[in-house]
Amino acid sequence: MPFEPLDQYLQRKKKLAEVKALGDDPYPHKFEQSSTPAQIVAAHARSHAASFETERVNVRTAGRILTLRLHGKAGFAHIQGDGARLQLYVKLDAVGERTFRLFQLLDMGDIVGISGHLFRTKTNELTVWVDTLKLLSKALLPLPEKWHGLADVELRHRQRYVDLIVNSRVRVTFLRRAEILRGLRAFFDARGYIEVETPMMQTIAGGAAARPFITHHNTFDLDLYLRIAPELYLKRLLVGGLDRVYEINRNFRNEGVSSEHNPEFTMLEFYQAYSDYRDLMALTEELFASLAQKICGSTQVTFGEHKLDFSRWQRLSMREAIVLHWPPDAAPSPSSADLAAPGGPRAIAVRYNEWRQRQVLLPSAAPPVPLLDVSSMSDGEITGLLFETLAEPKLIQPTLLYDFPTDISPLAKCRPDDTSLVERFEVFVAGMELGNAFSELNDPEEQERRFREQVARGGEEVPREVDLDYIRALSYGLPPAAGMGIGIDRLTMLFTDSHSIREVILFPLLRPQADSNQ
Repeated sequence: MPFEPLDQYLQRKKKLAEVKALGDDPYPHKFEQSSTPAQIVAAHARSHAASFETERVNVRTAGRILTLRLHGKAGFAHIQGDGARLQLYVKLDAVGERTFRLFQLLDMGDIVGISGHLFRTKTNELTVWVDTLKLLSKALLPLPEKWHGLADVELRHRQRYVDLIVNSRVRVTFLRRAEILRGLRAFFDARGYIEVETPMMQTIAGGAAARPFITHHNTFDLDLYLRIAPELYLKRLLVGGLDRVYEINRNFRNEGVSSEHNPEFTMLEFYQAYSDYRDLMALTEELFASLAQKICGSTQVTFGEHKLDFSRWQRLSMREAIVLHWPPDAAPSPSSADLAAPGGPRAIAVRYNEWRQRQVLLPSAAPPVPLLDVSSMSDGEITGLLFETLAEPKLIQPTLLYDFPTDISPLAKCRPDDTSLVERFEVFVAGMELGNAFSELNDPEEQERRFREQVARGGEEVPREVDLDYIRALSYGLPPAAGMGIGIDRLTMLFTDSHSIREVILFPLLRPQADSNQ
């Protein structure tokens, strides 16, 4: 089996043979623990040395060896288990020649089970005086060097199993991710929502504008899509009378990879009948504030250089955000009325491109930024592009952005006073979009018309056919409703101060390596 470093692998294989020669099974089926190392450390953190002398405390535990120090007829080791380290003291006179020889054959990374009693060393470190020791799994590959750890970022993501062993912060990140998921479920369960599961494989990729992954079902000889969103199935459940539903599960989008994007990601989607998007605005503010308090102990959360305050939210329309963040030296600044006028967004995009071209000519100009290509876009699409370019990266404090163009919101209800806009909002924090919500369109004829327009425009990010079964479901009557999707991965980034989505996904998608041994 070709592993690197080969010499250490071969040395450990030799030690494995010696362990077997002692009559020990190096990979036993089971080991009964009385406590984990973490439980022992927590239970006896305040215990004094004298207390162990008056009352013997026996323990039986297991963990991975992280340090080894042999001193003649005795030695020390640290094992790690359940996220905590515990010191072991192994003495020839206490364990006998055979067990001490086993101890001498151990390597860092091996997993052992021990029994013994607690005491404190002269340096006051909580330690187990080992009576019995058993090898539970031989590590044939060495852990990274103690002082350098697993520093290569890509290698950390490829070998997350090693990353979790040697980088304690990584373990904390994923424990917090699990806590976030528990907190979300508790929040919605307490408000009468039902957790459901909807299909991962769908005949029509709908519910969002994204390029899907395609797979094939052999028995039915049918092409299927890995879902890009569960939205249309969750709203079918509202039709069926489940008035409050939520789902936490995977979505798949066959798109680029970046610090904020992974092709496979986790989403929370929830829907509430007899509500509109303003009800969800209030619920969203409550959800984020309560989750920050629960996870971080405060509604104020540190993310990089920013102190984010989830007890205070700003609300901006998309047009207001563009005006607010228009470059100050690109006068004259547009108004919301300019953006609302027919042809206004296109004229403003032209003005922005002219400003960008002037910037390139300046001696101190930053690296060139591509000009906005709006030649084939509608006013609403241009407005969305202007927002993404000018304002989105600057929305640092918690923000609810509302009043989206109808052109880019095919599943949302129009505002009754302005059909060019829909009742939709998105959540932005630290320059990232974290959630998308709207009042659900429940007019089947209007929905079919928008679907057909979307299909007619074409492109890789829109369905190739109208979902007629969804139209049929709407024809049975979808009550007034609002729904929202929240990205769990980005939410975890926020609450763990992680600045790449790969840091919060246990096994992110990576390009295969040419060398299969790495």
